[in-house]
Amino acid sequence: MAARTALNPPKTPLNSLKFQRPNSSFSSTPFVRKPDSWNYPKISLSVKSGQNHHQSSQVASLDTLLNSGRKEEFLDAIKGSLHNCLSETNLHLTVPGLKSKIRGKVRDIYDGGDYLVLVTTDRQSAFDRILASIPFKGQVLNETSLWWFNRTQHITPNAVVSAPDKNVTIAKKCSVFPVEFVVRGYVTGSTDTSLWTVYKNGVRSYCGNALPEGLVKNQKLPANILTPTTKAEDHDVPVTPDEIIERGLMTQAEFDEAREKALRLFEYGQRVASEHGLILVDTKYEFGKGSDGSILLIDEVHTPDSSRYWISNSYEERFQNGLEPENVDKEFLRLWFKDNCNPYEDEVLPDAPAELVSELAWRYIFLYETITQSRFELPQTEEKLHDRIFRNVSSALSSLQ
Repeated sequence: MAARTALNPPKTPLNSLKFQRPNSSFSSTPFVRKPDSWNYPKISLSVKSGQNHHQSSQVASLDTLLNSGRKEEFLDAIKGSLHNCLSETNLHLTVPGLKSKIRGKVRDIYDGGDYLVLVTTDRQSAFDRILASIPFKGQVLNETSLWWFNRTQHITPNAVVSAPDKNVTIAKKCSVFPVEFVVRGYVTGSTDTSLWTVYKNGVRSYCGNALPEGLVKNQKLPANILTPTTKAEDHDVPVTPDEIIERGLMTQAEFDEAREKALRLFEYGQRVASEHGLILVDTKYEFGKGSDGSILLIDEVHTPDSSRYWISNSYEERFQNGLEPENVDKEFLRLWFKDNCNPYEDEVLPDAPAELVSELAWRYIFLYETITQSRFELPQTEEKLHDRIFRNVSSALSSLQ
C-alpha cells in the first residue's frame, strides 16, 4: 500500500522527467519567503437567476464567489487531503491483468489488453517537471471530461468504456493519431508558439490558415480555426494539414473527419460555456482509430487543463479598454515558483505553500462547478485513495473479462 504522501510529490531531478506518450494506445533551493497575505486576481462572473421566466444578471466579484459559503464547504476537506493526494500509482504491480504503465504529466496509463486504464492523478506540472500535488484535481479533470464525453456523443463516438472510480476512466484501446487538434476562437496567448505571439511577429499564414491584417490581442477571430500540432521530444510543433498528409501521419479522409469533429466539438463547447457565463477560448482534442476503423475522441475534453476559459460578462468592456480578459487564474502557483527559485535549472524545488495549494484545489473545484453547472461531490469514504482505486479497478476489469 502507498506510504503517506508529502504535500509535494517526490522531487524529480532536473531534466530526468520524461513524460512518455504511447505510440499506439489511447492514451531544492531554500524556501525564500512567505508574504503576509496572498493577493489573488479579482474577477467577476455573471450569476443568473430566473423568476417568472425572466432572467436577470448581477455581477459578483471573484472574491465574493471564491470566498463564499461554497468554498467553506470544501476547505476542511481540502486541507485534510493535502497529505493524501494521488501523486503516483503503480497498479500494474498489484492489479491482475495490467501489463505495463506509461506515466504522463497528469495521467498514469495502464495496458489492460483490449482496454486502457487511465488514472488521472493530482500532479501539477509546469516547466516540464512536477511542482506539487493538488487535492481533488484528478477527480475534477476526470469528471469534467466524462461530463463532456457524455454530452458530445451526438458529434462523435468516444473511447470511454466505464468510469469505475472518481479518478479513473477505462477506455477502448485504439491507435492514436500523432496529431493534436488545437482549435482557437481568439487571437491570444503569450508563449513562443501562441497565436498572438506569431501574429504580432508578422505571420499571416499559420497552420494552413490565412489570418487577416489588423487583429489585436484577445480579439475574437472571424471564424474558429484549427492549428494542429505534432509531438516532438519535449514540445509541440505547429503543422499544416498538407504536412500531416505528406508525412503519413493521417490519410486525407482521416484528417478531414477528425477536423470536422474538432470544429463541431469546439462550436458546441463554446455554446455550452456561454450559457454558463464563460468563453471557451481555445482547446485541444486527440483522436484515435478503433479496431473497427471508426475515429474516436480520446484523452480529455474541455477541462481546465486542456482549455482556456474567460469570463464572458466582462470580456467586451475589458477588450475595448485594452485590458486582459478575466479568468479564474491558475497561474499563481507557477509564478510563485518563478519568484522563489529557478524552476528551469534548480535540481530540487522548494515545497509549495499549503495556502496556495489549497487555493488552487478550490479553484479547480470552482471551475468544475462553473463549467458543468454540477455540484462537485467529495469522496464519501476516508479510504486511502490508492486502496480505493485498486479495489474499483480490479472489480471493473474482472467484470470485463
